[in-house]
Amino acid sequence: MNGRLVHVGSAVVDYVYRIDALPAPGMEKTASSFARVAGGGFNMMVAASRTGMKVVFGGQLGSGPNGDFLRAAFAAEGIATLTPPSPLMDSGNCVAMISSDAERTFVSWPGAESVLSLELMAPVAVAPDDWVFTSGYTLSYPASRDALADWIESLPDETPFVFDPTPVITDIPRQILSRVLARTTWLSCNTTEAAEITGPGDVEAVAARLLDEHCPRAAGVVIRSGAKGCHLRLAGGPARTIAGYTVTAIDTNGAGDTHIGAFVSSLARGAPPFEAARYANAAAAISVTRHGGSSAPTDREIQTFLSHAADASGAGRTQKANA
Repeated sequence: MNGRLVHVGSAVVDYVYRIDALPAPGMEKTASSFARVAGGGFNMMVAASRTGMKVVFGGQLGSGPNGDFLRAAFAAEGIATLTPPSPLMDSGNCVAMISSDAERTFVSWPGAESVLSLELMAPVAVAPDDWVFTSGYTLSYPASRDALADWIESLPDETPFVFDPTPVITDIPRQILSRVLARTTWLSCNTTEAAEITGPGDVEAVAARLLDEHCPRAAGVVIRSGAKGCHLRLAGGPARTIAGYTVTAIDTNGAGDTHIGAFVSSLARGAPPFEAARYANAAAAISVTRHGGSSAPTDREIQTFLSHAADASGAGRTQKANA
């Protein structure tokens, strides 16, 4: 394994309710279960850590009970926090409602993770072999987006920078988004987010436009397509759709985070990109068969899964595994 994953993003506390279906306006549902778990960027960090990559967090955690809860969760996964707790506020939270069809609906409240400055990020030192990641959530917050974009642009040229625009892409000012995409080494997004950047089109055309018009320094782009797996296009090279795997999904929360974390971890170990995409598809497929956003598998579990898939004559289709 070469280098660390330096995650400069957002982590929040998730309040997860499992329900048979979303209530109609003005109505109420009784949940079948409830859990308080670490979420947000924590899910991606866990995926990278459990597959063998050293992970450190360069974002901001709060100074109240939510921040304490997140620090304990980080410590349990061996993830160090590089910045001191915010002296101003606690970490934010997100209410996640998981329905019986494994889909999820979110309502979030931002906290310390939404306030990031160059001064707060001063302790975040990037070593020569490190990989850096951020998500659209941190770039969507008015009190963090400018400082984070400046920090990303100041990264050494040789540092790989991975970006996931996330579903809040429409909340990121276009100028900020363009600056970050221009510095991106690997872009991972779903089909909706990709089309938001480039405009509509088939996945091959959208991937080509992402590289040609928006990510001039990128090594490649990954477009996650739910049940279809993912489409990977390399800069100046080939493109391929990597099929997913047939599983019974019970919770798709965190599947995209798992996919990105496993993909980066595999690349950092020196795997070829298409092999890393196949590995990430398997990680996401396993994760949706488990409850919880931080349900990423270990490297051993992924290798066992891939071995069994090969014995069964190759890949099938993943049920919403890479959303």
